[in-house]
Amino acid sequence: EMLEALKALSTFFVENSLRTRRNLRGDIERRSLAINEEFVHIFKQVKEELESINEDVQAMSSCCEDMSSRLKAAKEQTQDLIVKTTKLQAENQRLEMKAQVADTFIAKFQLTPDEMNLLRGTKDEPITEDFFKALGRVKQIHDDVKILLRTNQQRAGLEIMEQMALLQETSYERLYRWTQNECRTLTQESCDISPVLAQAMEALQDRPVLYKYTLDEFGTARRSAVVRGFIDALTRGGLGGTPRPIEMHSHDPLRYVGDMLAWLHQATASEKEHLEAMLKLVTIQGSVEENIQEVVGHITEGVCRPLKVRIEQVIVAEPGAVLLYKISNLLKFYHHTISGIVGNSAATLLTTIEEMHLLSKKIFFNSLSLHASKLMDKVELPPPDLGPSSALNQTLNLLREVLASHDSSVVPLDARQADFVQVLSCVLDPLLQMCTMSASNLGTADMATFMVNSLYMMKTTLALFEFTDKRLEMLQFQIEAHLDTLINEQASYVLTRAGLSYIYNSVQQHKLEQGPLSNLPSMDSVSLKVAMAQFDRYLSAPDSLLMSQLNFLLSATVKEQIIKQSTELVCRAYSELYAAVMDPSNEYKDPETILHRSPHQVQALLS
Repeated sequence: EMLEALKALSTFFVENSLRTRRNLRGDIERRSLAINEEFVHIFKQVKEELESINEDVQAMSSCCEDMSSRLKAAKEQTQDLIVKTTKLQAENQRLEMKAQVADTFIAKFQLTPDEMNLLRGTKDEPITEDFFKALGRVKQIHDDVKILLRTNQQRAGLEIMEQMALLQETSYERLYRWTQNECRTLTQESCDISPVLAQAMEALQDRPVLYKYTLDEFGTARRSAVVRGFIDALTRGGLGGTPRPIEMHSHDPLRYVGDMLAWLHQATASEKEHLEAMLKLVTIQGSVEENIQEVVGHITEGVCRPLKVRIEQVIVAEPGAVLLYKISNLLKFYHHTISGIVGNSAATLLTTIEEMHLLSKKIFFNSLSLHASKLMDKVELPPPDLGPSSALNQTLNLLREVLASHDSSVVPLDARQADFVQVLSCVLDPLLQMCTMSASNLGTADMATFMVNSLYMMKTTLALFEFTDKRLEMLQFQIEAHLDTLINEQASYVLTRAGLSYIYNSVQQHKLEQGPLSNLPSMDSVSLKVAMAQFDRYLSAPDSLLMSQLNFLLSATVKEQIIKQSTELVCRAYSELYAAVMDPSNEYKDPETILHRSPHQVQALLS
């Protein structure tokens, strides 16, 4: 406090002198008085301001009291009005909720005027996507209204259900009429299925009878279009003459039949695509494919008659066995292909193709049988060169053409194999019989040579084709049987020409009871030496003793086989003779001078 006092004093006590020190007290008192006067002056102003505020507050208080009294009076007067207003507000809320519920009910269970107009449109008015939306709304309302039947609103539910049922029937009737007219316009060769038509079929699936009638209408329209298109393709050709009319190729049976079947195959596939496009939205479980197959069967039924007449004309004209077989395979192929597209439901068309296939097959085999019977009626003598006869060559050429067309056939493997067996039986068996009869008056070697050549020709013909293994095996067995004959004949020919035939037979037939071999006629040492000299000439030139028939053999391999195996027989005969001569019991003196070559030396010379 002392410091504060001194600090305050220093503000006005600036000069420290005797006079100022004497007057210090007075200065302090004067200064204190001035401060108090200033304080009084300031608080006087504050007091005046507070008095002014007090007056204002008093005025506000009196005003508020006046207002309060007036409000109290007004409240007493408007109490009834407030009660009425509260009741009206509550009533208004209830009415708004009822209106909202009614609007929601109408929106859920009633159609808009526009939707009603769409469903009840005029006869000429087209169907659009909005129609299907409205129809969907009707179905939805019809399903939703069942909820009302489980509540207290059964009467409203029944009325709405009846209204929607009538509206549905009207809508479906209009939709059916429109769809029917649309189907009737699809009579061009190529038709476009509109998305609206696909939607119409989707909607009509809920009415099986109308759905079925619509499919029948589509089938009838497309049937007439396909028949007309087929006749045009046969007689008029394409636009501008390209492609040319199929009838222009009637002189070429295979192309003629092939073009007709190819057109039908394409038409069948196109009709199936049209139906798939039309029924792509239909969801009836397992029924769509059946419907498609049934309608395609109905559509293609119309072309069966003109197709059958034309193919029958081709087949009955008997264009030849090879062409008949090709046509038969062609029919079988298209039967398999078309049934793969539409199943077996296009029964009439497939039955027609199958009938024509069986007819062509029957006439083909009749033609082969006739050819075989002609072979048997006029059996030719073998030619001088013992080669295959002209009848055999002609028949094998025919068989080769048939088998070549069979190999290029696109018929399934199992069907081709069954046909193959029948063809071979029909041709080869009569051929073998003819060859046997033709060679029946020949000598043994001539007959064997002729048969080997004929069988060899058959074998080489069959070896080029599939499914011939069993027949080739059978032919090989027969060839080997005749080869054995030729081998024995050649060996016998050599032994006879070389002077060993009689000697060899004597050795084989000799028995111990007959005594020594040297005592038999023509078996003495001198006779044997003469025979050995002749045999030596054969050993010096083995090729000089070949039967003339061997030069007629067509196969060099077969000829070599005969020479080789007949030579082995000759060596074996010489070995037996050598053993007999060297046997002391046969009493030959100096046997080495009679047979101066051992069997091994003979074998080496002949090999």
